[in-house]
Amino acid sequence: MATTTEDDPIHDKPMPLLDHLIELRRRLLWSSVTFFLARPLADALASKPGSNHALIYTQLYEAFFTYLRVAFFGAAFVSFPVVATQLWLFVAPGLYRSEKRAIAPFLAATPVLFIMGAALAYYFVFPFAWKFFISFETPDGDAGIPIQLMPKVGEYLDLVMKLIFAFGIAFQLPVALALLAKVGIISSKGLKKYRRYAYVGMFVVAAILAPPDVITQMGLAVPLIALYEISILAAKLVEPKPAEES
Repeated sequence: MATTTEDDPIHDKPMPLLDHLIELRRRLLWSSVTFFLARPLADALASKPGSNHALIYTQLYEAFFTYLRVAFFGAAFVSFPVVATQLWLFVAPGLYRSEKRAIAPFLAATPVLFIMGAALAYYFVFPFAWKFFISFETPDGDAGIPIQLMPKVGEYLDLVMKLIFAFGIAFQLPVALALLAKVGIISSKGLKKYRRYAYVGMFVVAAILAPPDVITQMGLAVPLIALYEISILAAKLVEPKPAEES
């Protein structure tokens, strides 16, 4: 027996139009973030002729928790400027005007460098790394048995989010070193003296933060070395001068 609309209502309480729009915006936001993160892999797979791939999940709850992690990632990325602004508004009243002028450039450079690091990973490192990994696929069985890529959605998105944050945080190196030079903890001469050790440290950091492949590690280590050289110049500009110390 078919039920009527009175026996089976769509919703007990009507939802205002504004709530519908907010709900739609939230769904579109998480969907767009997921699509954005999966785009480099989709482009790499599309460049290989005859490929037919899809992101899969092998556990019932994997896709659900993956969406939650992506939602948290998107919320953290979008809300970072607001959180940083509120933190600055809390701290600023306790600072002198000269201290505010000294800190302001570093605060402005922090989100810019983070976005630059994330963009480097997304637009440069990901395309080269994914194409390199996909090149080992032999779906026609050229090596005696077919080898085909079947990426798991959870593992892939976790890797992408980890690398984006790793590159973004690593690009804060000039800000951190310039701040230390500003307060007199380090100097540009000291940074130059220990340059060779810093270079080795960059490759160690890249090996820890990046996956165990040469392309991604080099993609992080080389920019870190360039940022270290920029940090030396920034430290020289902001470090206390001898006349100021006397």
